[in-house]
Amino acid sequence: MLAAMSASSLPSRSPGDACARSSGDACPGALRLHRADDGALARIRIPGGVLTPHQAAALGQAAERFGDGELHLTSRGNVQLRGLAPDCGAELAGLLSRAGLLPSEAHERVRNVVASPLSGLDGLGSTDLRPWLTELDRLLCGNDRTTALSGRFLFALDDGRGDVDAIGADLTLLGRADGYALLRVGDGDAALRVPSCDGPRAAIVAAEAFLDAARDTGAWRVRDLPHDATAALRDDVVRRLRQAGIAGAPESRPRPPGTTAPEPGRVPDNGREAALSVGVPLGRLDPAQWRLLARGGELRLTPWRGAVVTGIAPHLADGLLGEFSEAGLITGPDSPWAGVGACIGRPGCAKSLADVRAEAGAAVGPAGRLPVYWSGCERRCGHPHGEWIDVVASSGGGHRISHVRGGLSTEAATVRDDDPVVLAATVAAARGARV
Repeated sequence: MLAAMSASSLPSRSPGDACARSSGDACPGALRLHRADDGALARIRIPGGVLTPHQAAALGQAAERFGDGELHLTSRGNVQLRGLAPDCGAELAGLLSRAGLLPSEAHERVRNVVASPLSGLDGLGSTDLRPWLTELDRLLCGNDRTTALSGRFLFALDDGRGDVDAIGADLTLLGRADGYALLRVGDGDAALRVPSCDGPRAAIVAAEAFLDAARDTGAWRVRDLPHDATAALRDDVVRRLRQAGIAGAPESRPRPPGTTAPEPGRVPDNGREAALSVGVPLGRLDPAQWRLLARGGELRLTPWRGAVVTGIAPHLADGLLGEFSEAGLITGPDSPWAGVGACIGRPGCAKSLADVRAEAGAAVGPAGRLPVYWSGCERRCGHPHGEWIDVVASSGGGHRISHVRGGLSTEAATVRDDDPVVLAATVAAARGARV
């Protein structure tokens, strides 16, 4: 029924509306706590989602010592701590700093970098992203100008497989196998071919160009710029790259229609070390689940609210995957939680009209063809990218359910019946549940 309806723009995400700089950047961070209905909130940026065992242990300690004990994964591979006491800021910052999670206090909110989580593990990417990730973070934190980027501005590092290219980052670096990389500035298929070794430096040059382009527009992100300003920005990036001694040649590469999360389960490996990919129901981990994930080597948090655990002895991998499943994590595509997401909802958010996490849990059924995301209000915080079923609590009562594809949404069907059975059946039908 939904697929037959006419398409319209997704109302809460049209370019330039709620993102203009009408006030200061209020994005929470590790040092600037946000007041929520369930206590203070801290958002810890983790470039590429990569955590050492020591850093993972420090985050778990912080959640239990200062917050409600849970770790909440975001759609950018970051971690939020909730239920914090408002006066814990100094102690929290000290703990994070000692763990190496705050390399620069001035830059902590702009270290927004997503990366292909399976890079270097399964042999499918064109580029091992680790050198890029390390260098980009170093350049980002060593540049005084980049402190002016908003907490919303996003970098993406794609190893060539296309998994994070469709996320809609402001600046995307795409790996190639020929010694070059592609730099995307904003949306569209246009890109610049640059030497791979200069990729991170090219991204910083482009970020500085954006800051100058955004100065008089009030734009937080590239997509918030007026169309003519975006075209001028791309031309300016070419000029600045040339001045920096970086050769940049225009090229076109179609952007994938949707993001591609790692399949849950065992990651194909080289026989020396194994890796496991798991999903996290509603992105929320209790202390026991977090400690279990941190038992491996490096932990990579994904933009799909999941995790990849690396450095596992191959003969232990299947047993550990079974432990993950018993702990309630998503270890296979047939899990009823696969593809189900939700914002924090009530009681954590004052703007939410419903306890959407509880509603999502009550509606969990057979796995569906499309992901589904439950939102407590029109802001749709943390919604996925690409194609999904959009379930939004309505101020008039009930829920509006629509099909989102490529930034466009079908006209919403409203389910006003409060019967959870009716709501669950409608959502299951919309996402093409396998019954």
